Amino acid sequence: MGKKKALLLVPVFMAGALVGVVQNEDQKTYVVHDSSFITPVIPAVKSEIKLNVPRIGQYPELPRGCEVTSLAMLLQYSGVSVDKMRLAKEVKKTTEPYVNKDGAVSYGHPNEGFVGDIYSLNNMGYGVYHKPIAMLAENYTPGRILDLTGAPFSQVLSSLQDNKPVWIITNVTYDVLPDSEFRTWQTPQGIVKITWKEHSVLITGYDKEYVYFNDPLLKKERAPRDKFIAAWEQMGSQAITYSD
Repeated sequence: MGKKKALLLVPVFMAGALVGVVQNEDQKTYVVHDSSFITPVIPAVKSEIKLNVPRIGQYPELPRGCEVTSLAMLLQYSGVSVDKMRLAKEVKKTTEPYVNKDGAVSYGHPNEGFVGDIYSLNNMGYGVYHKPIAMLAENYTPGRILDLTGAPFSQVLSSLQDNKPVWIITNVTYDVLPDSEFRTWQTPQGIVKITWKEHSVLITGYDKEYVYFNDPLLKKERAPRDKFIAAWEQMGSQAITYSD
């Protein structure tokens, strides 16, 4: 009997569960889901992909609702009939008030829920990160949501190659921000670093020069590939898609 080939395990969090990205001796890569089964990761070999995903704008109803609006586009493309307003109502919210005491800020953590007012810019607010969005999406597509946060951008490209758009967190410039654009505040879960330029879009394609996306602000449709990836990585490489 031949010698069993080893698998190298790299821990990755997907939809709240610790799974892994593994690679065998043939250099083939797989994703482990909840330690119960594995699926192959197909390298992104196509030089250009552009998915036709209908655009949805966050305004005027959701001036801070870029994350749930991008999620609505993702879910609708997957075959789920749900709109941005329902998702805005259902996304988990934080309850910690905004407190600024002599410049020391305390507030909610965006990976615990939506922070602040999603419906109006007249009140304090920020946004939400991948964990609450993945939890919300899981309610509509049980067992199909893949949280790719922390994975390399090649995983995003592989999803697009499989005709699956990808929800991500970036910033409104689609480029790396200077340190001066970031703030820190204290939360019950610890210190979090944020930028008021935080934004969410749905990636719908790529070519050699650009990444293409549906922007809930309905302003841009593409950004230079290297700059876009760097901005995404600066915001924690947050990404969510779905499987068949």
